[in-house]
Amino acid sequence: MKIKFEQNSFEKIVESTRLFDILLNYEKNYPEQNTALAIKRDGKWDKFTVQEYQKITDNLSYAFMKLGIEPGDKVSIIATNRPEWNMLDMAIMQIGAITVPVYPTISENDYRYILGHCEAKIAIVEGAEVMNKIDAILPDTPTLQHVYTFIDRGRFPFLAQLIEMGEQNQDPEELQRRRDAVKPEQCSTIMYTSGTTGTPKGVMLSHLNIMSQLYNLRQTPAKWSKKAFSFLPLCHAYERMLVFLYQYLGMSVYYAQNLGTIAENLKEVCPTMMSTVPRVLEKIFDKIYNSNKTMKPLPRKIFLWAVNLAQEYRIEPSDRTWWYNFRLSIADKLVYKKIRQQIGGNFDIIVSGAASIQSRINAFFSAIGMPVFEGYGLTETSPVVAVSCRDRYGREVGTVGFPLPGVEVKISDDDEVICRGHNVMMGYYKDEELTREVIDEDGWFHTGDLGRFTERGQLVLTGRKKNIFKTSFGKYINPQVIESKFVESPFIDNIVVVGENQKFAAALVSPDFAFLKLWCAGHGIKYTNPADMVKNEDIQKRFAREMDKYNAFFGDTEKIKKYRLIADEWSQATGILTPTLKVKRGVVCKQYANVIEEIYS
Repeated sequence: MKIKFEQNSFEKIVESTRLFDILLNYEKNYPEQNTALAIKRDGKWDKFTVQEYQKITDNLSYAFMKLGIEPGDKVSIIATNRPEWNMLDMAIMQIGAITVPVYPTISENDYRYILGHCEAKIAIVEGAEVMNKIDAILPDTPTLQHVYTFIDRGRFPFLAQLIEMGEQNQDPEELQRRRDAVKPEQCSTIMYTSGTTGTPKGVMLSHLNIMSQLYNLRQTPAKWSKKAFSFLPLCHAYERMLVFLYQYLGMSVYYAQNLGTIAENLKEVCPTMMSTVPRVLEKIFDKIYNSNKTMKPLPRKIFLWAVNLAQEYRIEPSDRTWWYNFRLSIADKLVYKKIRQQIGGNFDIIVSGAASIQSRINAFFSAIGMPVFEGYGLTETSPVVAVSCRDRYGREVGTVGFPLPGVEVKISDDDEVICRGHNVMMGYYKDEELTREVIDEDGWFHTGDLGRFTERGQLVLTGRKKNIFKTSFGKYINPQVIESKFVESPFIDNIVVVGENQKFAAALVSPDFAFLKLWCAGHGIKYTNPADMVKNEDIQKRFAREMDKYNAFFGDTEKIKKYRLIADEWSQATGILTPTLKVKRGVVCKQYANVIEEIYS
């Protein structure tokens, strides 16, 4: 299915039909924009104009051509977010080659599989640890002809040398010929899904797949929104597409130094737009809420009143009374304004994806002037299937918005969300059989997610098809519904519900130890370490009350009858969380198989 790029009020940006056209048109369409890409290094923001961006990109293209990269060849980028990531990406695609982004946090075996499977000819890698892993797999990866590091690490040639090679071997005519030969329907990238189990799958996305997304999302940000902040990995389809969108609309893109400096960087940049995942917003909310602990009685009372008021916020103006709006305006002057200043304070949109956000968190941030737009999609759908919009009831708590224009969405007989349109992938690389399993004869992509539509047509997600299990009594349980309720508790960081073929549902609970530390301080309990704290009798009693509180929302079959507090860290570093902070259910069940067995013994 093709999308027609019609001439209209957005005529100055419809010239982009291939992803690298975005950069070629940036300078012409947005001459007033002084910063295209930026990142903080050595204490100061390193900024690149679009002219510098284009020049380095072209020199990288010349270097790749000199190294023998032909149209259709694969070049892998293994790095965290940085301006050079975008330059390499554009340089690869504009010569007709294919970008293969790979996370810099995966195992040596995963690198061996991915780089071998896609037959990458060049890999550009960041960090000594990744370099050593790539070095180790070279004997097993015969197609990998060249490895470059971002800085000189003494083992491989590095990026500055690659750029210099390009400067010395410029061939503008050949570069233009390569650009002209690239068609919108051609593969632009192969993105390997991190997934929660199994072998990574190479999702092939065309230029048209992603360009159609940008065209249909172009009106989502306000015209005054010109500064974006990025910290989610560019290796993920969600963030990568949004960074393309930012450039498509002439916005500056500022990258966070690292996850630990997000709060500091936000204050410095004061962005108008950013993307995030629910877990990050929940952490920010918890930090805001816990700040009342040090307040004097009267300010604390006002603060808590304002926070509670925000959690009752209705997005649609007609759903709010004049009395609520009056109180909201007072709360804004007394409390919300200060919160916005602490976070960066000039947001048009915060896009939340990758998982469902709690209604109260969405309401809170929207009320304080940081509007949350929810979206839903998969790598295989480029990635957006549905998203909030500015139309009436286009942004409603508990939904992921309306289907994107040009994307058909329906609910199958077994409640699965299926879609078709210009966003659906070309297929899985080297796996036609698996492609046929997920895309049927009529072109419908089967997402594996369960959902329903509201009366107004917004999509509501209700769980993951493969995660539903049946107890030994024949009762079906949707663990995600239960988990999403329990993580509303400030005491719980993550939870995994288990119980397939068992008599009852049980859970492994990962406490929020940062919150628990504050709670202990307020209750005269000496905090030592996670392993000791999960055994503490007072803490166990407090968790018992918390579990009872949230069990009350469910019927007897769905209640968590037994649980265990887990002292281990659940993070990307320990292999339990994905890059978008979702729990790898299969990894948890395997790693804690003995604990689960003990629960049911």
